[in-house]
Amino acid sequence: MQLFELRGRRQNGDRAFKWLAIGAAAVVLVVLALIAFVMTKRALPVLDEMGGEFFTSRRWSAPEGIFGALPFIFGTLYTATIAIAIAVPVSLGVALFITQVAPPRLKKPMIYLVDLLAVVPSVVFGLWGVLVLSQHFGLGRSFLTAGIILAIMITPIITSLAREVIETTPNTDKEAALALGATRWEMITAAVLPHSKGGLVGAVMLGLGRAMGETIAAALVIGSSLGQITLNAFASGNSMPAVIANEWGEADALHKSALIGLAITLFVITIIVNLVATAIVQRSTKRSRGS
Repeated sequence: MQLFELRGRRQNGDRAFKWLAIGAAAVVLVVLALIAFVMTKRALPVLDEMGGEFFTSRRWSAPEGIFGALPFIFGTLYTATIAIAIAVPVSLGVALFITQVAPPRLKKPMIYLVDLLAVVPSVVFGLWGVLVLSQHFGLGRSFLTAGIILAIMITPIITSLAREVIETTPNTDKEAALALGATRWEMITAAVLPHSKGGLVGAVMLGLGRAMGETIAAALVIGSSLGQITLNAFASGNSMPAVIANEWGEADALHKSALIGLAITLFVITIIVNLVATAIVQRSTKRSRGS
């Protein structure tokens, strides 16, 4: 009798936990839906005024009521691409060094240092970029300066996640590769990286999302140039978060609607990036299970 009562309690606990988890997931979805609804509603005035030209026009002139988001979309994606190109090799190199090469007495201090860099306020990196990269190194306020600062900011995040993923590689796989005569690098490429590929992609995509959404640091070093679309990394430009931060305080109704439209655009791009990352991770996981 006591056994049946115990089983009944466990079943009730499982049901309660199930509905609690479903409720928590539903709250997240509801919040996202409410954010999308409210922001889209607030952005409708500028979309009605500009139409599709809001996303394709290069001209942004608040006094004339003309708002073209294309330069800022370009600047956001360009600086994020520069940041990823710099941060990914460095992050993976540091993660592999910590997990596969570093001795125990050096491993823990490096982990603490990486975690400490991840919590440094973004404004500190931005001011450092203005005072050091822009002035002492002569880079000026440009796409490249913003990309470097963003790379420095996302490197600890990607490194920490990559380290956690790499450490999930079974020791038997690594020892088997070494037993067959593989060098340490061959063991990493044959056993560690294939096993960790899905998680590494997720770490990189998370860093990309952080780079695209960064506001203060980018606003300080990118140059705040309106309408600039160029592949010249030393040219000044602008990004969607930087424009929102710089112009919100003095914006009128239509201008604020345009800035909210930029926020919605960034929101959609971020969701697309996350969906692509999820698809890549799931595909990699299926291939790993199949092999």
